[in-house]
Amino acid sequence: MLFNSFQFLVFLPIVFALYWFVFKNRRWQNVLVVVMSYVFYGWWDWRFLGLIALTSLCSYASGILIERFDGRRRQQRLVSAANIILNLGILCYFKYANFFVENLDLLLQSLFGYRLDWVASEIILPVGISFYTFQALSYTIDVYRGNIRATHDIVEFFAFISFFPQLVAGPIERATHLLPQFQRDRRFDYTQAVDGLRQMLWGFVKKIVVADRCASDVNALWGHYEEMSGLSLLLVGVLFAFQIYCDFSGYSDIAIGCARLFGINLMRNFNYPYFARNIREFWQRWHISLTTWFRDYIYIPLGGNRCKWPRVALNVLVVWAISGLWHGAKWTFVCWGLFHAVLLISYRLLSKRDKTPREHSRLVATVIAIAQTLFTFLLVVVGWIFFRAESMAQAWDFLSHMVTNFFSYTPMDFGKYNLTLCGMVMLFEWLQRDKQHALQLDGVALFRHSYMRYALYLALLALIFFGAGRVQTFIYFQF
Repeated sequence: MLFNSFQFLVFLPIVFALYWFVFKNRRWQNVLVVVMSYVFYGWWDWRFLGLIALTSLCSYASGILIERFDGRRRQQRLVSAANIILNLGILCYFKYANFFVENLDLLLQSLFGYRLDWVASEIILPVGISFYTFQALSYTIDVYRGNIRATHDIVEFFAFISFFPQLVAGPIERATHLLPQFQRDRRFDYTQAVDGLRQMLWGFVKKIVVADRCASDVNALWGHYEEMSGLSLLLVGVLFAFQIYCDFSGYSDIAIGCARLFGINLMRNFNYPYFARNIREFWQRWHISLTTWFRDYIYIPLGGNRCKWPRVALNVLVVWAISGLWHGAKWTFVCWGLFHAVLLISYRLLSKRDKTPREHSRLVATVIAIAQTLFTFLLVVVGWIFFRAESMAQAWDFLSHMVTNFFSYTPMDFGKYNLTLCGMVMLFEWLQRDKQHALQLDGVALFRHSYMRYALYLALLALIFFGAGRVQTFIYFQF
């Protein structure tokens, strides 16, 4: 079920009413969350409900067994490893079997002229499998590490894994943060619910008005890059950068705001990443739940920053290659991940060269900050071209045309309105950059009167209804 669908518009008020006015007991509220989350997920394809149930059941059992083997580290490692292998095995089969077969077929054909025609490789990727699998894995690892006690309430655990607002595209929650919220009583908080609705509204604006409209331009222009000037291609890349940001951060805003309607607080997933002044800061602000997951469960166990410099660089390369593969079974994603690994390694090397602080006037400091932000954004846009490309050949061809034809002139009669919308979103978020979301208007003088706030909400609703682009599936549903 899509957030930007009529079905969800009906689904959400029904669940909200049942949750607060019928199932007032915590136990029954958790039961309702599980049932309605399975309805939400099964709306797409009920056949894959068995997968999320299997992941949940095995991870729940592994936690109890790890706790039961307290003091017997070998048995705990075996249980933890078995659950990790099982869940990663399911993920790899559905997500990477096609990729493996296709590449093995190409290799055998080029070396021996042999084709794997007899191998069926059309496997459907279940929506959200990467997100709920990583969430389940973090629970098992945290129980094994002793960061959290295993839960013996299966309903609470299933609610933690399947909570519908963040089920299919995150944020990827930790058991240490989300599970305790299903273990305690919840009371309706009007202020929290209203703020959740504001955050949902902003998320819908970014998704429906900006991301979907940018997607129409990008999809229409991407296949004609050979006919366009370098500047036009750069603008296409910029449009995709805003498409993916407004699409994914819009989803996160909707998910976080929706969860708050039910008294649940999800972690922040985006912190205005396009205002970052360097690539490291960008990744501290973008898809925070995933980057911290890789940091805590892969990078640090590999040695993190505690090793000598060559090993640190290798750790970064490994983590970002895995991050690229997590996003999809394509070499373009791997290249995108390695591209950012090289940027992060380069930034680390350059930042160590000169740590002497320099005194600048306020004007000069502002100019430097703007230049750093624009340069970081440009690097990110280059990375997004690999991310969006259908093949490595297309990515390199796109970039070479952009560089070699940059100063050639072709009329740019596209994207002007959409770029204006992107600029307005960025301006609004810049003005609200110290808030959790752009419509958190507390303390803003212009909106201190309620009629000004409601005028803004009505204007944004009108923009959604009359300025919407063609409906597009959320980009991260495919991951």
